[in-house]
Amino acid sequence: MTSPLESLETQLEMFIENVRQIRIIVSDFQPQGQNVLNQKINSLVTGLQEIDKLRPLVQDVYVPFEVFFDYIDQDKNPQLYTKDCVEKALAKNEEVKGKIESLKKFKSNLLLELFKTFPTEMNNYRAYRKDLI
Repeated sequence: MTSPLESLETQLEMFIENVRQIRIIVSDFQPQGQNVLNQKINSLVTGLQEIDKLRPLVQDVYVPFEVFFDYIDQDKNPQLYTKDCVEKALAKNEEVKGKIESLKKFKSNLLLELFKTFPTEMNNYRAYRKDLI
């Protein structure tokens, strides 16, 4: 048994193929091809009805607007959206990782300088906070 999304994907692929075939028939229309064209149009209508039947099963699926506006409307592969999101997350992760490293260095330098300047107070502080090295 296939999932609703897989069924929708299959129906959309069949719909797109029917549209492609209708375009071919219409672009070189011959009167003897009228019956074939009618059959394809009927299968197109049936395909739309099948897609509409799947609508309640996939209503809870969230598709970001960026996928439509930045990818599909510009004839880009919508799967590039996921790739771009992952790349942005990796770049942000590296940025945050650098900030964390900088703060760790700052903390160790600060503690070192505080120990040099206030040795008694820092020893008391170290005794109180057993996690300091």
